[in-house]
Amino acid sequence: MAVSGGADSVALLHLFHRLAGDFPLFLTVAHLDHGMREESLHDADFVRALCGDLQLPLVSSRIDVPALARLRSRGAEEAAREARREFLLRIAADQDCQVIALGHHRNDQAETVLHRLLRGTGLSGLAAMQWCNGPFIRPFLDFSRDQIQHYLAAEGLSWVEDASNRDPAYTRNRIRHEVLPLLCQFNPRVEEHLARLSRRVAEEEDFWRIEVEQALEQVSRQGHAGPVLERQALLQLHPALRARVLRHVLLLVRGDLLGIAASHLGAVEQLLQAERPQAARDLPGVWVARRYDQLVFRTEPPAEPEPFEIVVHGPGRYRLPGGGCLEVGLCAAPSGEGAFAVEFDSGKVSFPLRIRSPQPGDRIRLGGMVGRKRLKKLFIEERMDHEARRRAVLVEADEIIWAVGLRRCAERRPAGPRCRVLRLVFNNPES
Repeated sequence: MAVSGGADSVALLHLFHRLAGDFPLFLTVAHLDHGMREESLHDADFVRALCGDLQLPLVSSRIDVPALARLRSRGAEEAAREARREFLLRIAADQDCQVIALGHHRNDQAETVLHRLLRGTGLSGLAAMQWCNGPFIRPFLDFSRDQIQHYLAAEGLSWVEDASNRDPAYTRNRIRHEVLPLLCQFNPRVEEHLARLSRRVAEEEDFWRIEVEQALEQVSRQGHAGPVLERQALLQLHPALRARVLRHVLLLVRGDLLGIAASHLGAVEQLLQAERPQAARDLPGVWVARRYDQLVFRTEPPAEPEPFEIVVHGPGRYRLPGGGCLEVGLCAAPSGEGAFAVEFDSGKVSFPLRIRSPQPGDRIRLGGMVGRKRLKKLFIEERMDHEARRRAVLVEADEIIWAVGLRRCAERRPAGPRCRVLRLVFNNPES
């Protein structure tokens, strides 16, 4: 269990220690010094002495939260919260602990609800902290700070006060010492009501969870590197359900929603609704792209393929950097074309050929038109996404004669059944 030395964690530790005599509870205490105050070393000593008196094992550590905040481009509060979570999860795994007990209480819950409202949370965020969330439990969540301190006084227990809890530089402290007292002037039970609101929202979120899981089965599939959602199916969902589906997909990709705000969900919704068929957004820990009728989610954007060019001096097999190979052969007669096989009159196509990636301004001569068409326009007509365009393979003689898998040039076809043929076949193990 997490013990900072403050009133809440000391009360929780003593209660669990008392219960351990009647239940098969094996307690390990974890203490993290955030390195943000000079007196924090005294807090660590207090917890060490407390664990000695109770004969409980202690695992403690110290971390420089200000340095971590700079490294991760986080605020101090957020960096401290992330560091605590990572520390507790690591210790729980090392010590084979089944649950991690935290001392959050009803007043903390009310502060969290207000904090999230000020940051622009969606409705789901108002559920705030849960009594049980993964390995974390919060047994005091229905009890007030006053109730906990009355218990400590009745038991004659001491604790340490964290002076930083009154520092107005931290948003949560201003909510605790300025905003909530002002709201209590309007309603003395405002903290209780805010906590009750979070419980009601949590109950409704449990209902929405079932709805989201059912909707997700209808609108999504697993892509090569992450979930792929069908745009039209998403647009048919009620906006309230759609927002939750998108939020849940972000959770699946990231593993958590730390740092994800309502503005990020709004950015995904804009991708979905926009007229532009292709666009992308970099969100914290996830890359989301609109690709025509699909939304693609990945932990990071796909790597850009390196441009390439291979000179072909004659028949043979030529391996390509992106995978697959091009077979170049001379045949006595035509044998038929397909999406990945084309044939030319060998007398009208001269070596060397070049196999290469697309370049700006590329054009190809197609049947039924005067002049040549820009490959970019062909890609658009074929609804090729940006990644497929960058992976495209072209074969060029004195001009582009084949956009592999798409179109061949209109001319230079074999003149008859006895025409000597230049045959090109593309083999791709991924296709």
